[in-house]
Amino acid sequence: MTAATEVAEVTDATFAAEVLGSDVPVLVEFWATWCGPCRMVGPVLAQLAGERAGTLSVRKINADENPETTRAYQVMSLPTMILFRDGEPVTTIVGAFPKARIEERLDQAL
Repeated sequence: MTAATEVAEVTDATFAAEVLGSDVPVLVEFWATWCGPCRMVGPVLAQLAGERAGTLSVRKINADENPETTRAYQVMSLPTMILFRDGEPVTTIVGAFPKARIEERLDQAL
């Protein structure tokens, strides 16, 4: 098993460059400090980031601190994970799920 990788943060200011302009698909978690399920899904995403380094980029964005991007993608509940490929959202996962379920959704979309 690959070691977990720290999931880098993006902001309203860096979102376009780091997510929409990425050469590889990017899974973005919209989260907040007060969100319990977000804390549960965090380690799973860190693990995925390590295991899929090179083929998938994983980022997180604080929904409270980055309202522009959160509104743009109509994020209504947390955690919400959106998979972007070639600058376009291709699938959305709302809620905390086990790693296998998240991987299944990613594999279907990719």
